[in-house]
Amino acid sequence: MKILMIEDDADFARSLCSRLTEHGFITDLCSNGSDGLFYLKQETYHLILLDRMLPVLDGMQFLQIIRQQGIMTPVIFITGIGELSEKISGLNCGADDYLVKPFVFEELLARINCILRRPPELKTARPVSRGDLIYHPAEQKLCCGAKSCILTAKENALFELFLNHPNQILPRDFIFSEIWGNASDVEDRNLDNFIYFLRNRIRSIESTVILKTVRGIGYQLVI
Repeated sequence: MKILMIEDDADFARSLCSRLTEHGFITDLCSNGSDGLFYLKQETYHLILLDRMLPVLDGMQFLQIIRQQGIMTPVIFITGIGELSEKISGLNCGADDYLVKPFVFEELLARINCILRRPPELKTARPVSRGDLIYHPAEQKLCCGAKSCILTAKENALFELFLNHPNQILPRDFIFSEIWGNASDVEDRNLDNFIYFLRNRIRSIESTVILKTVRGIGYQLVI
């Protein structure tokens, strides 16, 4: 699992990165929200740990920007701002959790694991618009104007993954991990087959959204 930590306290960040590495997480670190946006364009993350008081672009501004862009990567605020009103504003802005410094590492680890255990259907609960598409997760239905199609369970899981990372390049390994887990009997061509099926679904309803192949890396849902 890969985590992006945006934290300007260098000593605290290095210490936390070290503990996360001990528990099997790969962690990238940057010190302001502007750099965080750059990292999100280059990599795909399972979770973001976000401070609120950041230089250049603060945590709330960063969160508002990525949510407006449709990026639904889970976010945990880790901050020294602990007033109830600030917690509420952070959660209402789109954060998935809010943890006040100082905290015990084991509590953060428990919160991370809780978020990462959530089934896909809890990550996308309501109809979502992307470009000319409207996605209805409860019905596994994809609509474009008056046209619609029903996705299979695997197509649905795959589309939700792209939906939560619009315009981001998703590496093949990341997609395999998210959709098939560590199943050793899944062949590499299975992903290509489902991408082919999903592309046909999108074309069948005449959408302008493109599921693009990024040669040597993976795939990108271009809105």
